[in-house]
Amino acid sequence: MDYKEAYENEHLRNADLAGRVADLEAKCDELSFQLNRIKTNPIWKASAPLRRCMHFVLRQRSRLKNCGSIRGVISKLEYKKIEKKAMQRYGTHSFPDSDEAERQRGQRFPRMIKFSILVPLYNTPEIFLREMIDSVMAQTYENWELCLADGSDAEHGYVRNIVEEYQKKDGRGRIVYEKLDKNEGISGNTNRCLAISTGEYIGLFDHDDILHPSVLYEYIKAINEKNADYLYCDETTFKSGNINQMLTMHFKPDYAVDNLRANNYICHFSVFDRKLLDGTELFRSRFDGSQDHDMILRLTDRAENVVHVPKLMYYWRSHPGSTASDINAKPYAIESAKGAVADHLKRHGFEHFQITSTRAFETIFKIRYQIIGSPKISVIIANKDHVSDLKRCITSVIEKSTYENYEIIVVENNSTEEGTFAYYEELKENERIKVVTFEGNFNYSAVNNLGAANATGEYLLLLNNDTQVITVNWIEEMLMYAQRDDVGAVGAKLYYADKTIQHAGVVLALGAHRTAGHSHYGQHRDNLGYMGRLCYAQNVSAVTGACLLVKKSLFDIVGGLDESFAVSLNDVDFCLKLRQRGYLNVFTPFAELYHYESVSRGLDDRGEKAERYNEESERFRKKWKDVLEAGDPYYNPNFSLDRSDFALKINQ
Repeated sequence: MDYKEAYENEHLRNADLAGRVADLEAKCDELSFQLNRIKTNPIWKASAPLRRCMHFVLRQRSRLKNCGSIRGVISKLEYKKIEKKAMQRYGTHSFPDSDEAERQRGQRFPRMIKFSILVPLYNTPEIFLREMIDSVMAQTYENWELCLADGSDAEHGYVRNIVEEYQKKDGRGRIVYEKLDKNEGISGNTNRCLAISTGEYIGLFDHDDILHPSVLYEYIKAINEKNADYLYCDETTFKSGNINQMLTMHFKPDYAVDNLRANNYICHFSVFDRKLLDGTELFRSRFDGSQDHDMILRLTDRAENVVHVPKLMYYWRSHPGSTASDINAKPYAIESAKGAVADHLKRHGFEHFQITSTRAFETIFKIRYQIIGSPKISVIIANKDHVSDLKRCITSVIEKSTYENYEIIVVENNSTEEGTFAYYEELKENERIKVVTFEGNFNYSAVNNLGAANATGEYLLLLNNDTQVITVNWIEEMLMYAQRDDVGAVGAKLYYADKTIQHAGVVLALGAHRTAGHSHYGQHRDNLGYMGRLCYAQNVSAVTGACLLVKKSLFDIVGGLDESFAVSLNDVDFCLKLRQRGYLNVFTPFAELYHYESVSRGLDDRGEKAERYNEESERFRKKWKDVLEAGDPYYNPNFSLDRSDFALKINQ
C-alpha cells in the first residue's frame, strides 16, 4: 500500500468516524428530548390510549406555539377549518362535469400519441379490479390501451372473466389481456405487460388503484406543450373504497434529483416515452418491492424533459397488505430501495457512500457521500461589535468541528467597543484566523465580497456571527454536496434558541412581500416536516446566507453577492444566479446550527429598516420577475404562499 492510498484510507476512516459521532450526538439529543417528555408527563402511568391522546395534544400545541396570542391560536384553528373545506375541491369534486369531459374528448393535438397503461394482475379482489378498469375507461383522452398480464392462481379465475367482460364492454380492442402460466412477481408480470403493449408512451398503474378521469388529457397536453418524455402527477392515499376519504395528500415538487435519491417521491402516476427504455429493462426483479424507484432513477436520468403535472390525479388505495398502508407489509422493499439508490449512485461515479434510513420513514434515506480530498474552507464572518455573539460563534466552530482544514476570516465593519478590538487581538494569536476591515456603511454583500477576496480556501462558507455549531461534522455534511460538479450553494438547518426552525430551505415568493421565505418556519426541531422533508437533503431554490457553502470559483463566476442588495435578499439573489447557470442548490438537515437571528442588526420591521427592506424587495421582484411568476419548482403551487407550513392554498 503506497502513501497516497494509505492517506486516502485514513481520510475515509476519519470522515466515517466524524459521521458516526454526529449520528450518535443526534441520537442522544433525540433520546434526551423523548426522556424529558416522559419525565414531565403527569399521566405517564395512565393507559396507552391516554398517552397517545396526550402526545397528539402536545403535537398540536407545538404547531400552534408560534401563533402568539390566543387570537393567533384561534386564527390558526379557523384556517384549518377553511383548509379542510379547500380539500373538498380534490377527489371526485375535481372530476370534469359532462360538458368539460366532452370538450376534453373532442380536443385534438398535433401529437395524438397512444398511451399503454401496464397493470400486472395477481389475485386482484373483484371490487379493486372493476374500479381500476372503470377509471381507465373513464379517461377523457381516449387513445389508450390497457395491458393486463395476469399471474393469478386457479382460485382467482374470476379475474379473467371480469377482464373479458370489460373487453366486450369496450368493444374497441383497447383492453389487452394475457394469462400467464405462472406468477412472475411484480417485475416479471409488468414486463409481460410491456411485451404486449403497442403505445408510444408507457404508464405504470397498480391493480388496486384509481386514476383521475383527466390524467391522460393533462399528460397529452404536457407532451405537446413541453415535449415531456417523463411525466408524473400529485397523488393521495385513500381508505374505505372512497377516494374522497383521503389519508395523505402528496403534493410534490418538480423534478429534483437529490429528493429522488433520498426517497421515491415521484412514484405515481409515472408515464414515459417508450424510447427511454431502449437498451434497458423496465423492471429489474432484483429490486422487487422498489422496482419502480429503480426504474424512475434510471429513466429520469435518460429523460430530457421530466414534467410534473401539479394536480392530484392518482388515488393510491390503502388496505391491509398494501405498501400505502404500511411499508412493513413489504419489509424487503426497504433493502431493495437502498439497492436501487446505490446502483444509481454508482452509475453517477460515486464511491464509498452510505445509505441509511431516517427517523421519518424506512425508505426515506440519508446519503453520506465521500469527501474527496481535504479542500480548504474559508469561513467568512461579518461582524460589528456584539463580541459575545462572535466569540460564541468562533468558539463553537473551533471546538465542535471535526473538519480541520479551514480558515476563519472576520470582516470588521464599524465596531466601536473596546472589547471587540481586544477580542480581535486574541484571535490574531490563532494562525487560522485573520481579521480584515471593511470601510464604509454596512453592506452585507460588500462585506462578504471583501472576505471572499481575502480568502485562500477552495470553498467559501458564509457564516453569521450570531450562529452556533451543533453538529460536529457540519462542514463535512455540507461539503459532500458542495464538492459535486452539479451543485452550487449548500445550506444548513438553523434553529432559534428554543429549538424551533429558523431555516430549512428558502421558497420563492413565500410571504407578504412575495419575494422569498423560509419553509417549515417555527416548527419544532423534532418535526418530520411535510412528507418527511425535514429529514433528508433536498434541492431548493435558495438557502440562507447565514450558513452557506459554495465553491470559490462559482462565487467568482456569478460575481459574488449583488451589492445593490445591501442587507436583504442578497443570498436568495446569489442562489438564483447559480440556478440560472444550471447549478442545483441543496438544503441538508444534517448540518445543524443555532441562529440567534437579527441579534446583531435587529429586525427589518419598522422605520428606516422597513423602508429599506421594501425597496430591496421591489428591486428583487423586478430583477427576478419571470422566475417568480413561473413559481418555485420545489414548492407545489397547491400550497399557500401566505404560510410556511405547507398549508393548502385556500383560493385558486
